[in-house]
Amino acid sequence: MGKNLNMLIHSVKCYGNIKNIKKILVGVDDSEDAQLAFRVAMRRAIELDATLVITSILEKDEMNIYQAMSRDYIHGERAELEKHMEGYKKIALEAGVKNVQLVFSEGNAGEEIVKHIIPAVEPDLLIIGALSKTGIRKYFGSQAAYIVKYSPISVLVVR
Repeated sequence: MGKNLNMLIHSVKCYGNIKNIKKILVGVDDSEDAQLAFRVAMRRAIELDATLVITSILEKDEMNIYQAMSRDYIHGERAELEKHMEGYKKIALEAGVKNVQLVFSEGNAGEEIVKHIIPAVEPDLLIIGALSKTGIRKYFGSQAAYIVKYSPISVLVVR
């Protein structure tokens, strides 16, 4: 055990701060768990003097077929989302986060974050909430489970 302990101590000294976290991505919506993730992300961004990138996804699967096909409806929904996101930005800046960016997208939240937003933004850490459900997805929401499984970066899941 002594050898393993020495290896662990060496690894902590050499790699304890494996990667400086300079950019934090947080996924938000109006759910309680996402609000908590946003608060945690703000706190971490302030502590680490990191850029906070706030993202929200307009999920078309939550629209009926007529809404999804209507450009006017989608444009209105996106405008509403952008207005809502500006509120998040204002809160973060007032809380003391020095640099806040907003990223919007449309589609399946998990896939959009993993396949498009992370590669475009290049964050060091992703912070998300995990909505509790019943049955097989009791411990992670389906989007959170997808993100944790496929994300190319570290993910902090907040509950």
